[in-house]
Amino acid sequence: NGIGSVAGVERARRAGMRVDITDHHLPGPELPEAEAVVDPNQPADRSGLVHLAGVGVVFLLMVGLRAALREAGRFRARGREEPNLADLLDLVALGTVADVVPLDHANRLLVHQGLRRIRSGRCQPGIAALAEIGGRRLDRLGEDDLGYIVGPRLNAAGRLDDMGLGISCLVADDPSAARGAAQRLDELNRERRSIERRMEEEALETLGELDLESKLAELPAALCIWDADWHQGVVGILASRLKERLHRPVIAFAPGDDGELRGSARSVEAVHIRDAIENVANRRPGLVPRFGGHAMAAGLSLAQDRFDEFRRELEAEVERIYPVDERRGTVRTDGELEAGDIGLDLAREIRQGGPWGRAFPQPRFDGRFEVVGRRVVGGRHLKLQLRPEGGRNVVDAIAFRHGDREWPDGEHTVEAVYRLEVDDYRGVERFQLVVRNLRVV
Repeated sequence: NGIGSVAGVERARRAGMRVDITDHHLPGPELPEAEAVVDPNQPADRSGLVHLAGVGVVFLLMVGLRAALREAGRFRARGREEPNLADLLDLVALGTVADVVPLDHANRLLVHQGLRRIRSGRCQPGIAALAEIGGRRLDRLGEDDLGYIVGPRLNAAGRLDDMGLGISCLVADDPSAARGAAQRLDELNRERRSIERRMEEEALETLGELDLESKLAELPAALCIWDADWHQGVVGILASRLKERLHRPVIAFAPGDDGELRGSARSVEAVHIRDAIENVANRRPGLVPRFGGHAMAAGLSLAQDRFDEFRRELEAEVERIYPVDERRGTVRTDGELEAGDIGLDLAREIRQGGPWGRAFPQPRFDGRFEVVGRRVVGGRHLKLQLRPEGGRNVVDAIAFRHGDREWPDGEHTVEAVYRLEVDDYRGVERFQLVVRNLRVV
C-alpha cells in the first residue's frame, strides 16, 4: 500500500517479513518502518524526479540496481548477460501516460522511447492486443491511444473485477492468450462506461440541474457527493468528469465496509487536493482516518455519519485558497488559426511534436465556425461538420459529452476551443477537430 501504509508495514515486520517500498505519492508525517523507501517525493530526496509515476520510480530503481550489480561484478561472476531494461519501456510509457503525471523532461523521454518501441512492434503482446481491439494500428500508436484506449481497458479489470486479469494480459507471452484477455477487458470496459454514465447522471440530478455551467457561481468551491448505490471502482472517474465540467475539486464517495465511505478526489491545478484534505484532518482529528495521494488526485476514508462535517470543512478550506475568478473555467488557447491552416498537414506536424500530456499540453486553438451538420453518436457525443469562418472547406469535429445539451435547429455559428487530431481508427488516417468547449454565438 505504499508510503502511507505505516500500520501494514508494521504488521508485516511482526510476521517476520522484510518490506521495501517504492512509491511516488507524497509522504505523511510518519514513514513506514521499511527496509528501504524509494520515493522521489520524500523531503530529503534531491533527485528532482518528483513527477515520476510509480512505474517510472520502479524502472529507475531497476536501472540503479543493474548498475550496482554490474559494478560488483555479479553478472560476470555468474556468466549471465545484463538484462536489457529498454525492453520494459513499453510498460513504462503506458503506466506514465495512464497515471496522468506531468510530462516533464524525464517523463517525456520515457514515454517517447516507449512509444518508439511499441510502434516498431517491440512491445508486450497484451499492449498490441489492446490496441488492436480498440481499432488502433500499432505502428501509429500515440500517447492519446495509451491514455484513452489501452489504459482504460486495463483499469476496468481493477475497477469492476480482478486486476489480475489486466496483469495477465500485460505479461502474456502468447499473442492468443493476450487477445483473449484483451477481449474480456474490453467487455469490462463497456460495462464500466455504462456504470459511469449512470452515476454521472445521478450526480447531476443530485446537484439539481443538467445545465450546471450557467450556474457555476452558485456552487461551492469544492464538491463532495455520494450515493449508496455507487461503485467504489468508478467514483474516481466520476470525480474526474465532474471536475472537468464544473472547474473545481470534486470528491465522489461510495459505501465501504462497517459504515465507512471511501472517496476518490480529483482536483484542478490551483488546489493541491492532498494538502487540502490533510489540513482538514489536522483541524478535525479523527475525521479522516486514512488518506493519501498527490496534488491532482487523492483517496480517503471517513465515517458515513461524518460526511456532512467533512463536506463543510473541505468547502471552507478550498474557499480559502481557490480564487472565485478561476472557478469560472477560463480556457487559455494558443489563439486562432487561419482557415487554410486547419487541416491534416498541421495536425501531423503537431502529432510529431509529442508526446503531449499534463503540464506539456498539445496546442489548442479557438475560432468561429458555421455548423453545417450535427448528430449525436455513442449516446452522448456530438459529431459535427464545421466550416471555419472565412473558409470554404467543411471539417469533421467531435465534441465529447456534449450530446445531452440543447442546440438550435438549422445552420448556426459557434465559438469553439479545439485541438487538431489525426484519427487512425481502423488504420485509415483522417483529420478532425476535437472540441473541448463549444457555445452558440
